Order: sequence, then C-alpha cells, then structure tokens
Amino acid sequence: MINQDYFINLAKEKTGKSIQTVAVAAPHDLATLESLRNAIDLGFVNVILVGNEELITNAAKEGNLDISDMKIVHADDLPDAAQKAVDQVREGKASLIMKGLLDTSVILKAVVKRENELRTGKTLSYVGILFKEGCEKYYLTSDGAMLISPTLEQKKEIIENSVEVAHALGLEKPNVAMICAKEKYYEKMSATVDATKLQRMNQDGEISGCVVSGPLQLDNAVDKHAVEIKGVKDLVAGNADILIVPAIETGNVLLKTAKYLGGWTFGGVVVGAKVPIVVCSRSDGEAAKLVSIAVGCMMSANK
Repeated sequence: MINQDYFINLAKEKTGKSIQTVAVAAPHDLATLESLRNAIDLGFVNVILVGNEELITNAAKEGNLDISDMKIVHADDLPDAAQKAVDQVREGKASLIMKGLLDTSVILKAVVKRENELRTGKTLSYVGILFKEGCEKYYLTSDGAMLISPTLEQKKEIIENSVEVAHALGLEKPNVAMICAKEKYYEKMSATVDATKLQRMNQDGEISGCVVSGPLQLDNAVDKHAVEIKGVKDLVAGNADILIVPAIETGNVLLKTAKYLGGWTFGGVVVGAKVPIVVCSRSDGEAAKLVSIAVGCMMSANK
C-alpha cells in the first residue's frame, strides 16, 4: 500500500550510503523546517538552509525544532536566497535544490541564468507525485505548474522528464497516458492529434523507456472497470503510471481536485535542469514536502 513511509523507505533504499545534500532557498516556515528535520532523522539527506538567518531561527524556535546540524547560509532577500542556493550546487556542496517560502519563479530565474550553468537545453517541467494513504498505487502527472500550452516537442520532453522521475522511483517501463477529453483521434481537438503523434513517436523509438498511449480519457487511464464498460482496447488503459495533461489548467485542476475533494496528497519536482528542484506549494504540509524531498533525493542519486 502507498503512503508517506513507502516513499521514505524507497528513498533510503535507492540512496543507500549516498546521502544527498539539499540547498533550501528561503526556508522561513515551520512546515519546511519540520520536513527537513524528519528527512535528516530518517537518514537520507543533509541540509543547507539558505535565507534570512533571523527568520530561519525564529521559525525553528516557534516549533521548538533543533536545526543545529543544518548549515545556515545567510541571504539578504529572496532573490539572493535563490542565487545562493544555486551557488551551493555550483560549488559542489549540494546535489539538489528545494524551494522554501518564495515564489517558484524566483528560484527558477536563478536556475535558468546562463552563468549558473544549470540548464541542459531540455524543457523544464513540473512532475507532480500524487498519492493517497492506503491506495495500491501512486501517479506521476505533468505538467500542471509551468508550461501553459506546450507544443508537441515540449510534450515529448514533458514525457521524458516524467519518465526520468519514474525510473528514479524504480518503475523500469512506466505506462504513460496522454489525457484528453476523448479517447479517439479527433482533428478538431489538438490534444488528441498530439497524443496520437506522441504514441507513434514512442512506437518508432523516438521516446524510449516507457509505453505511451493516447488519447485516453482520465477514467480510461486509471479505472479498469471504466475500461471494461467502454470496451477500450489499449495496453495502458486502466494501468497508467504517468498522466500527461494537454495544458496547465488541466494539470492544475487535476492535482488540486484530487487534494481538496479526494483527500490525495501531492508534492513535486521540477525536472530538466542538471539537478532536481523540489517544488511544493507554500500551503503544503509536512507530508507533501517530505515525500517531495525523498523523490528529489532519489533522482539526484540516480543521475
């Protein structure tokens, strides 16, 4: 069964003795510090806190939290915290980055600066990790946070970034569902056209390490009963591991509907740079942040 401990145990198994170090930009809130405290205590990460030292220490005192084994690098403001977190990676002191109490755009602005040398030429995309206590499986979903209306080529790279996360989690050949409003090609709906092209690219070997199928409606991607009732003949139908959405609105609504109406939890990482970037909403709790850190560590160890 899937729960928070599933990802924690997987991170400990995958990282082994290769403990990763995360540089956290603006960890000025208790939830972030608590997740980092737990990650250290569980033995799969070391931590560098990059931000306003007074705000960090005050947040720790508020929760009576011991941060004495976390290095603090003072930053004057939020852009400075983002840059100095990136500097920890450039200097070989950290192997991944985490967003604290600042806008995602601030941390990404530092990541994409040419002089910081973290770009790879690939599209940066957000991969969400969606799970619910007691369920038999979890889902990766992309992109519900960064790319507004991705092109066909960007969708290809969104798939590749998501597959990279899946491989780090131990899914050797994940099933990728291209989510659309119809499960058949329909020329007036560009999402179905792209889905068909991407499935063909996978079959031709242009997209590897996974099985891509689409177009598929969400129910046909995740629910075997719906597949049976509708008579959908597809290898991925009912067995999807990765849900690729056609646009940011779809992905954002999917994640937040699952969280606020369905009781699921989601965290996430930004993929496509030289190192993973752990990105959680500022309103996320400790569990989402801890699982996101675990996934980021597994990705870092897998590089």
